Amino acid sequence: MEKRADTARSASDAFAWEGKAIGLLDLDAFFASVEQLDHPEWRGKPVIVGGSADRRGVVSTASYEARRYGVHSAMPSWQAERLCPQAIWTQGHHDRYREMSAQVMAILYDETPLVEQVSIDEAFFDVTPGRYSRESPVDICRRVQARVGELGVTCSIGLGVNKTVAKIASEREKPRGLTVVFPGTQAAFLAPLPVSAMSGIGQATERRLQEMGVRTLGELARTDLERLSHVFGVVGPRMALRAAGLENSVVADAATPEDAKSVSNERTFSEDLTRREDALAAIMHVAAITGRRLRRKGLKGTTVTLRVKYDASHARTAQRGLARPTDDELEFGPVAQELLDEVWTEGMPLRLVGVGLSGFGEKTVRPQQLGLFDEKAPGGHEMRDRSALSRVTDSLRDRFGDEALAYGRDLRLRDRVSDTAPMHKDEA
Repeated sequence: MEKRADTARSASDAFAWEGKAIGLLDLDAFFASVEQLDHPEWRGKPVIVGGSADRRGVVSTASYEARRYGVHSAMPSWQAERLCPQAIWTQGHHDRYREMSAQVMAILYDETPLVEQVSIDEAFFDVTPGRYSRESPVDICRRVQARVGELGVTCSIGLGVNKTVAKIASEREKPRGLTVVFPGTQAAFLAPLPVSAMSGIGQATERRLQEMGVRTLGELARTDLERLSHVFGVVGPRMALRAAGLENSVVADAATPEDAKSVSNERTFSEDLTRREDALAAIMHVAAITGRRLRRKGLKGTTVTLRVKYDASHARTAQRGLARPTDDELEFGPVAQELLDEVWTEGMPLRLVGVGLSGFGEKTVRPQQLGLFDEKAPGGHEMRDRSALSRVTDSLRDRFGDEALAYGRDLRLRDRVSDTAPMHKDEA
């Protein structure tokens, strides 16, 4: 049965919508829902998609039947097994998930050309009246939900005047929720919510805000901007603007991939890495996966981020700029390796490694000292050869599978990587 939490007005008033109308579609327990669709005998039963407990796996997605026992995504598999010992486990079928995701996105593109997919199970879409349709944005969202349901999965949708409101609204009612925040009501909708409800505010930021006496989005919206700037820099006033519902969002067409802010990949290891050579190999292993995804998206970045995790609750990151935009792990991977000493000391347990690239809008080349005949200079033979090698590797793996070609670093880690599906992250 559909759940709906329309705000301030009934859906029958939707024709009076004025201004932008941005939706966020979120597929409900997506991986688990696809598994239940493909395995009818699993319907109504707790299903967990994730890695095995004995290889330090984590939960990717849990069906709503499993969530009733307290299981949630990113939970260690051993803990999920204790909470729900009767659950059906699967490592997942990601080709099938991508296939289903593409069908859902096609439904959105039937309604508007302005669709911005932010993950395999989430997408923003712009259905502002008068741009591509004179139809009620609420009616469009209802039709999208119905068509998605015909595929055999369900979705929840948040509809508002900007991305922040749409994202928060999409999480208010699940599954099969439709939460509409009409223009002019967004401030009242956001005000009572905790600051953690807004994307981009993690635990550390939440603690600092609480120390300032700021616990709700309404309080954040009213906080002095100079005070926020002093504590958080340029991010502070932006948080207040978003908390007030005043963000001016643009939904990027898929034809403008440079609007993505970062592309990254993470791998968890079934046993801790403690030796430097293993940690360096892990960085290049993950960088190669990130590089392949960058090339698929046609993106080149100028900022490398290394993220490491020591245990379930302790992580650190480091960043460094590059001399020129790149999508080649043979260029940005060694920089990520150099960042290792900033966040890790040999002998410390290393559970997770992540490598990301951002700064896609940067077009200029930073000054660098290079010899006139240095083949490592931009455009030099060595750089072109390395770039060609990466693309040949992509082609072989696309044609014959990921295991068709493996470097020494991959072989070193083959039996040490968790069987949890790799985490891909695109941020917009």
